[in-house]
Amino acid sequence: MNGRVLRTELKRSAAPWAGVVVLGGSLAVFLLYDGVWSKGTAAWTAQWTTMAMWTRYLLAFWLPLVVGIGAVYGLREPRSRMTELLATTPLPAWRRAALPTGAIALALAAGFGLLVVVGGAQVAFGPTTYAGLGWLPISLVAVLGLVAAAVFAMGVARTLPSVLTPPALVVACLVVTSMLRVRTEGEVPESRTSNRLGLLSPVTGEPRQMLLTLSGSVHLGQTLWLLGLLATGLALSAAATRRARLLAVTPALAGAAVALLVLPAAARDTYVIDKAAAAPVCDGPVCVTEASRSHLAELAPRGREALSVLHDALGDKAPTSVREDTALRALGDPRSLPGDAVLVDFDDQLFIDATGTDLTRALVAQGLAPSCNARTSREGGAQDGVALQSIAASWALGDPGLRPMVERDTDEYSRRTWADADAAWRELKALAPAEQRSRVAELRTAALSCTARLREVPAGGASR
Repeated sequence: MNGRVLRTELKRSAAPWAGVVVLGGSLAVFLLYDGVWSKGTAAWTAQWTTMAMWTRYLLAFWLPLVVGIGAVYGLREPRSRMTELLATTPLPAWRRAALPTGAIALALAAGFGLLVVVGGAQVAFGPTTYAGLGWLPISLVAVLGLVAAAVFAMGVARTLPSVLTPPALVVACLVVTSMLRVRTEGEVPESRTSNRLGLLSPVTGEPRQMLLTLSGSVHLGQTLWLLGLLATGLALSAAATRRARLLAVTPALAGAAVALLVLPAAARDTYVIDKAAAAPVCDGPVCVTEASRSHLAELAPRGREALSVLHDALGDKAPTSVREDTALRALGDPRSLPGDAVLVDFDDQLFIDATGTDLTRALVAQGLAPSCNARTSREGGAQDGVALQSIAASWALGDPGLRPMVERDTDEYSRRTWADADAAWRELKALAPAEQRSRVAELRTAALSCTARLREVPAGGASR
């Protein structure tokens, strides 16, 4: 009997629309728009953890809608004036409330689950070979957050049966999610309010570092809080007296109190490095993280070739290894450059699509003129840095002319930059071979201290 009633609920009620909103809306965003979620190593289909993080990030848009649908669904009995009639039936109030709440919970779980299946299939058949299970609690808490929000809204609507209840709850949810919004410009995402209070929202910030994940204390604290909110929603849906409604608030208050004790106080303890994903995997002097293992087969032979070219150019001062850059940085902050290693950032425009000899050239360029400023889809490094690297790589690889590392832009600034680069190249090649080697060594020294200047390469003293 309950199975037939549940199927009827799913066919003829508003419950399925909650799942449709989450699934259809998320797929429309991910598949129809070319946003930051589709670029780089932190794309939503690049790694399992980033897939889970991006799907949770979209809860900022769907939670208010889910709350609204849940509230409308909760008004069904008061709106049809059947509350008193149903109260006279022998079926307990909690069982009457369980069917509609079960229907909307099932719809939301199915909608979000299908979204994870779509993203997970693309990750599984993509280039990554890292398949840790750290993403699973991230997605499970997301489902719990959606269900708890919808059921709580149903309970509030049953308690306050007014046509103004759904829009009021939607506006309140929008305000709360906006206040608790996570900023992602720093080294790790951080809440705009206190960290513990911000973590009461299941919405995560935009994934920017593929190695970052949520700590176990975050999963535990959010689960306790959301279970309390869910229990309050169920209790409000089944409550028939004022006293029962007042007591129904207890689970949410208790869950919030315990969660605030468990949740970390600092952003650094909230978003942590996934140690399994960050574990180094090496082939001789070339090392990447476990999450980037798929790059190693191509990078290792090209890395050894580039190190040989760098040794011929710099002698004993040449770097001796190639490794992936895993340092956490705020957006726009300069990178820390080691002198004994060539850093590889797979989000850098030089490395995104580089293969074969182009990859060797990129490694040589990064080894001779390392860039302090990242050039990713979120950060645009200066053109003169690319020009410096083009000069250094062209010289080390014996090119007859200056070969730009990237296509030259046509704006006024780029034209001036590349005109200066052409002039610097001609002046450098006019020097004696020993003097050329000395100038390139000085260029690398200046680049490591972030003081290299394009116009000063031929004359030496590459910093102002």
